[in-house]
Amino acid sequence: MRYKVDVKENFEKSLLFWLDRFIKSKLTSLSNRHVEENAKLSAIIGALNQGCKSMDELKNLAKEARNIGLIGINLFINPLEKFYYYALPMGITSLKEIDEELLSEFLASQTGSLSDATKKNYRIAIISLFKFIDKQNEDEKGNSHQFRIELKNWGGLGGSRGEKLPAHMYKEELTRFFKAIEETEFKPYVQAKNRLLIKMIIFTGMRVSEALGLRLKDMVREGDYFIFQIKGKGNKPRTAMIKVEHIEHDLNEWMGYRSSENALLFQSRTGKPLTQAYVSYIMDKMLMQAGIRKEKNGAHMLRHTFATLLYQKNHDLILVQEALGHADLNTSRIYTHFDKERLKIAADTMDGIS
Repeated sequence: MRYKVDVKENFEKSLLFWLDRFIKSKLTSLSNRHVEENAKLSAIIGALNQGCKSMDELKNLAKEARNIGLIGINLFINPLEKFYYYALPMGITSLKEIDEELLSEFLASQTGSLSDATKKNYRIAIISLFKFIDKQNEDEKGNSHQFRIELKNWGGLGGSRGEKLPAHMYKEELTRFFKAIEETEFKPYVQAKNRLLIKMIIFTGMRVSEALGLRLKDMVREGDYFIFQIKGKGNKPRTAMIKVEHIEHDLNEWMGYRSSENALLFQSRTGKPLTQAYVSYIMDKMLMQAGIRKEKNGAHMLRHTFATLLYQKNHDLILVQEALGHADLNTSRIYTHFDKERLKIAADTMDGIS
């Protein structure tokens, strides 16, 4: 039997519902050769069929399954419990709001001190859950929502499998990139729009999805600044600011082309919303123009670049959290690792002694 993605009346209950179904599917597919109490396993599966009323109840049932011989269940229940409690305070209203970016931020903030083996387990658990939902959800019209979570670009693993720190541009690369923003050629209709869009992301650190969702009325001018009212993850509001001098020319040019029939600030020539794939296309062209190639070239690198420079300049982790709209301070903490000036203090420790 298949279910709607948001099968319950709120996000918490829907997430618990899918976690319940997913853990049950694992109990029936994991190797049971060590299980001696078959009646106990049947009782646990029966309880899951009835549905758990809380995460604690679900965890206790998984623990009971572990105790009777289904050892592999810990690979899934422990990371998913962490994700459950991570997601709840974010103000998410629908499971459909969950994307790779949110999941990457979860992994970055929750697995920093863990071994690579445990990090792999977290990634496996998250991917397995959303692949399960992909296969099991269906609405009344027979359509299914596809999360397509792969987390290929999550850089939490060491060695050849990835970087521990997110890709970002250094100051010298930024100089070339800003030049490329101005010089990369596009059709006249989209030239100013593309420049404006990329500048807004890199000057504020807003997510691509947040930039694409901006409406014209979300932007006001106040003196030498443009102020943007952003709807972040879980529709949480926050404010971003850009100096007028950075975008005024491109904004005025784009407003001359923009259709007034659509409320969105950014739109296609036919008035439709832009896609993340479109932004990736812009980034690829600009990075190629600048001669910059990173392991991860997506527009999310602009957000990492902004956050890195913000922390290096101010050494204020709370400011980074507020500017980027992170629900958890630990998500912002990764940018402290970029601060080479702090490490120079450590390097000077033995000066005058040796």
